[in-house]
Amino acid sequence: MSEAEKQRLARAYIRAIAWTISVSKDVPAPDVYTTPQIMAWMMDEYETMVGHHHPGVITGKPIPLGGSEGRGDATARGGVYVTREAAKQLNIDLRGKTMAIQGFGNAGQYAALLGSEILGLKLVAASDSRGGIYNAKGLDPKQVVDYKLKSGSLHGFPGAESISNEELLELEVTVLFPSALENVITATNADRIKCKISCELANGPMTPEADDILHQNNVFVLPDFLANAGGVTVSYFEQVQNTYNFYWPLEEIHQRLDEKMTRAFHGVSQMYLREKVNMRQAAYLVSVARVAEACKLRGWV
Repeated sequence: MSEAEKQRLARAYIRAIAWTISVSKDVPAPDVYTTPQIMAWMMDEYETMVGHHHPGVITGKPIPLGGSEGRGDATARGGVYVTREAAKQLNIDLRGKTMAIQGFGNAGQYAALLGSEILGLKLVAASDSRGGIYNAKGLDPKQVVDYKLKSGSLHGFPGAESISNEELLELEVTVLFPSALENVITATNADRIKCKISCELANGPMTPEADDILHQNNVFVLPDFLANAGGVTVSYFEQVQNTYNFYWPLEEIHQRLDEKMTRAFHGVSQMYLREKVNMRQAAYLVSVARVAEACKLRGWV
């Protein structure tokens, strides 16, 4: 689509849903193939319709229009933070250990960069929709990201051999970042997953049957709605800043995100250890318990 077509589509979408969203009702955030520019068009269309300035009705905006510092890498950064906490719990020193990333869009690219920068992990494999690349000695994350951005694909990256998406999932690495599609780990291949930690940056990359198998095989799974919550968390930060009309520096965004993700991990981890269930079930238990508590406090009417 041309930029003009994208703008017309974004504005038409907001005209269709405008009466179901507001700063106090439902706030859209960016997802696959949406950009800060697209979110800006959406905000502008909403404000044109209602006749008031409401930047907090849409998140993921460009910074000059009320966007938040740190939104771009927030999904991957949150996943890296919870991976760090998981490694501490498992007594794994991640420095020099290996990682593989399936899916090399925004989340996958930043997982490669931040996994190396913050955790000291060595990238050995990455893949996109056209296949993957592998080098047991390691790949330079920045070079891989630059190549992907310039060529649109990982195919042909120099100094690496080709690997399929399926083969990448089964590599013997310390950390696996499934960052692409749903249901890539199933009962069919779950027994061949050899990572120590699986950090789900994609939504729903694993089936329930596979979840049980990985748990039995001592693969520590960080479930998607915990692991990839960094993006929507910084969208929440963006809305808070829009409401106050006061904006935080990047270091404060990172600090607040780290605190929230770390606290979320430990809340789930405590449930996991107490109830002897897998991490996804523990996360559901924490979620349901919070809703139940709120219901009781409000009263039954």
